[in-house]
Amino acid sequence: MQPTKRMTFVIASALLMLGAVAGCDQSKAELDSTKQQLTAITAERDNLKTQLTAAQQQSTALQAQVTDLQTKLAAAQTPPPPPPVVEEKGAKKKKAAKSEPAAAATPAPAAPGATTGPAQETRKGRGHF
Repeated sequence: MQPTKRMTFVIASALLMLGAVAGCDQSKAELDSTKQQLTAITAERDNLKTQLTAAQQQSTALQAQVTDLQTKLAAAQTPPPPPPVVEEKGAKKKKAAKSEPAAAATPAPAAPGATTGPAQETRKGRGHF
């Protein structure tokens, strides 16, 4: 019985080795295709990183231009300071005539549909307090 157990073990081991060798052949092709995919994805990632860096640099340059234009616009919108008024001691001061009537100084009434304050109700009769 001893030789048959050994023979069975040798046969089982040989079958296992054949199965492992056959399995390696299939996984090698899959491994090669996975490596190719990895190489392609890595190249695409590097390309996208380069594009991102270029876009960030362009964004920084454009932001600097916007800031520069905003400061120039703000400087252009500020009115120049009025010239200093020099009065002579002996000259009489004239009263300035009103160029605008007093009615123009008060704000115009609001449109009928638009209200700016709380709603006002007019109550009549008993219990309006």
